[in-house]
Amino acid sequence: MAAGPVSLAALLQSDFVEDALYRDDGLCVVGIFGKSNTPPSLLKESLVNTLADKHIFPLFGRADEETADSHIQAFYNQENRVLYLLLSSVCDFRQLLRACQTLSAGAGHSDSHDFWEGLERQQCLHLLYMFSVCHVLLLVHPNQTFDVTYDRLFRALDALRQKVLPLIRSVIKDCPVSKEWKVNCRPCPPRLLFVFQMNGALKVSANGSESGGNPDKPKKHSPRRRLQHALEDQIYRIFRKSRVLTNQSSNCLFTVPANQAFVYVIPTADEDPVGTLLGQLRSNCIMCEQDTTTLVSGPRRYQQARRSVRQASCNGDSGLMSLGSQLVDCSLKEFLWQHVELVLTKKGFDDSVGRNPQPSHFELPTYSKWVQVASRLHQVLISNTEEEVAELSTKVQSQLKVLEGFLDADTKFSENRCQKALPLAHSAYQSNLPHNYTTTVHKNQLAQALRVYSQHARGVAFQRYALQLHEDCYKFWSNGHQLCEERSLTDQHCVHKFHLLPQPGEKPDMDHNPPILNHNSRGRSTSSCNCGRKQAPREDPFDVQAANHDFYQMLEDKCCGKLERIEFPVFQPSTPDPAPASNQPQRLPSEAAADTERLKEPSTAQSHTPADTSLSLALSLGQSTDSLGTYGDGEGTETQVQQKRPSLVDRQPSTVEYLPGMMHSGCSKGLLPKFSSWSLLKLGPAKSYNCHTGLEQPGFIPGSSFLLPWDLVIRSRSEEDTGLTESLDGGSSSWPAPNKTLVGKRGSTGGLGRSRRRDDMARAFVGFEYEDSRGRRFVSSGPDKIVKVLGPGGAKDPATRVLNSDMPLYIPSPSQGRSLKPHYAQLTRVFIVVPDAPLEVTLNPQVQPGPPPCPLFHPEQTDIVLPPDGFWVLRFPYSYATDHGPCYPPKENQPLNNYKVLRGILKAATANPPPQ
Repeated sequence: MAAGPVSLAALLQSDFVEDALYRDDGLCVVGIFGKSNTPPSLLKESLVNTLADKHIFPLFGRADEETADSHIQAFYNQENRVLYLLLSSVCDFRQLLRACQTLSAGAGHSDSHDFWEGLERQQCLHLLYMFSVCHVLLLVHPNQTFDVTYDRLFRALDALRQKVLPLIRSVIKDCPVSKEWKVNCRPCPPRLLFVFQMNGALKVSANGSESGGNPDKPKKHSPRRRLQHALEDQIYRIFRKSRVLTNQSSNCLFTVPANQAFVYVIPTADEDPVGTLLGQLRSNCIMCEQDTTTLVSGPRRYQQARRSVRQASCNGDSGLMSLGSQLVDCSLKEFLWQHVELVLTKKGFDDSVGRNPQPSHFELPTYSKWVQVASRLHQVLISNTEEEVAELSTKVQSQLKVLEGFLDADTKFSENRCQKALPLAHSAYQSNLPHNYTTTVHKNQLAQALRVYSQHARGVAFQRYALQLHEDCYKFWSNGHQLCEERSLTDQHCVHKFHLLPQPGEKPDMDHNPPILNHNSRGRSTSSCNCGRKQAPREDPFDVQAANHDFYQMLEDKCCGKLERIEFPVFQPSTPDPAPASNQPQRLPSEAAADTERLKEPSTAQSHTPADTSLSLALSLGQSTDSLGTYGDGEGTETQVQQKRPSLVDRQPSTVEYLPGMMHSGCSKGLLPKFSSWSLLKLGPAKSYNCHTGLEQPGFIPGSSFLLPWDLVIRSRSEEDTGLTESLDGGSSSWPAPNKTLVGKRGSTGGLGRSRRRDDMARAFVGFEYEDSRGRRFVSSGPDKIVKVLGPGGAKDPATRVLNSDMPLYIPSPSQGRSLKPHYAQLTRVFIVVPDAPLEVTLNPQVQPGPPPCPLFHPEQTDIVLPPDGFWVLRFPYSYATDHGPCYPPKENQPLNNYKVLRGILKAATANPPPQ
């Protein structure tokens, strides 16, 4: 066993059998720990080599040491009955270097701190193990100054030992040791010795010329011995003040002798290495000459070996002899052996002080007994590999939290600093806050709180307390301060705190938690009914049905409920509980583009042929020249519908699933909404509109209620042209294009003779009405112009400009008021006066309520043919929304040209003459 060092785990697991000469002798366990400087001065390894007089530990490291963990190496000097345990940890240069290499370069501050903290905890467990199995402990330090951090470390170890003492007792209760060992979980209170290495700067001359200015009177002790005495006094005072050392040694983590030296300072190495080696060789030769040839066995052999070693050390290092009047310093081996001798002679340590000192327990175990106890403790405190003690090992690990307050001063400082910063951050979050606020305000205030927190918080606990700040602020916001996040269709927040919507048939309940309320933004506006003849205040809507249907339905009973109308097709359920269409299939971009082109077709191609949409009876009205009958002959209509080729739009709509939003160009085929957001009413015959007085309805700005004239050409056919229809101007346009000469007019050329064709004129009227939130209404004569008639005669501007242009959906209101925020008026209605003439006027509105890729909104029926002799009004939706959310009105800095009604909303063509 004396050949070389092995790991403690290998020693405990080996089947080593002692010689019969030493089997019954006790053994002294010496533990060595501390700090080491940079190579080549590996202090701890060289100490064991010096104490054993052999080159046991390599001073330049071993190739198999590749881990940064703490580990214990053991060397058993069987002849001297001493077992050396050498602890290596991150306090040593080599282990520290490996730990720095192990730590990744990208690790954050908190991660690296956790890494070092884990290594320090592991070192503490190893130290606790050594304090539990050793008789004597050597603390080595690379300089001659005592490190006061050991005081905090020992207090932490003492607290940890008291916590895990019951666990250790249960582990060693079956071991063959004395009752005192089982109760105290150690053979004796270990004696702690200190070994310091003197700096080269503190070398003094040996002639004592520095003593008190009188070289003829040297001091009794050498400077190194006086330094040892000063360090002993300093260490003892520090440990007594912190109560690491008390009067009763049995209660302490370790003891120090009262009447023996416990501090040794290694002198500076001689500058003459050759002379040092010769001196060591000479001392070894003297020791060999004095060896006796008589073989002695048993205790006498041990005593003789100790005597020879002691004599050699005294001769080699001057021993305790006096030179003149000054005592000569002893060697390190002599310093340690005076304490080991008390162990091997079973005298023990009597280090208790005070008036009534209590003797401490002491036991000198044999090697086999010590191995049994050390193995059980190694399994619990270090290895954690045996299943029998796995639960105890887990409990020991849970007690390591007592080390945090002593070892982790950085974390303690950081936590104290961060805890002081939290109230400041909370105050910054709650400053200038309304009682209820939105997520945006919460995030802004949280960012301000984090800025204040980062100015004061420091250390590894920064991130943990920053997360706590997040949680605290969120709890404060969600605990009665959270504002409802729902926005109205006009982009205004609900003013209530977080609440639930009432279910059908349920009444609002403010006392419920959370309260049950309807949304309310406290925004009110004035709007007109479907026909425009009655105005009423309305609440700011939060859903499309309330905006485009419920408000107008409420006014229908008071105003326009009995008017003639063209109904738009809506969803007709065939089951008692229809469901909204979910996960609508995405249409191909080519299909969507084709639908968009189809919707734009009336304005681009301006074909006079009606579209193949036969979803209502109104589509067939244009096939008859009967201007008096609103509903024509149904039989002919049905025949024509049956002869039509079915298209995608003609498919039967679903009666099980309904469209959850509004009808637009991106909707799936075959779905209809539960209600229509549009309204088409007939106010009366064409003569009910007086072009000299305009619209006699409330809310109009004076002079702006006049519709624009729209002159249409009615072509009469010769007998051979009977039944044929063609464009009013002979081209592809549905109605006369501006600045284009009509065929057959006086002064025109290239037409047929007057004997074969007679052209008559018919006047229709069109008006695009805008209405703002205050109920102020006006008719526009162009994209940027308001109708203004001051005298009799009605509006003079023709309607061709508004029909040939993309009309804006929003324009600045002429009555802005005192608000700095711009006030917009929205296109609300289109008035059409169709004369009593053989004309087909087709209505096809298409609205783009936002910038691309916003879809085009249109009624549930397109290409609506308006019968002759009628005063019609088309009411547009109040709000527009898709499945992805509402299309909000434009903000102050958004261009208005992205919100528009596409040109081609109206087209006119000569109707077929009645059949002969």
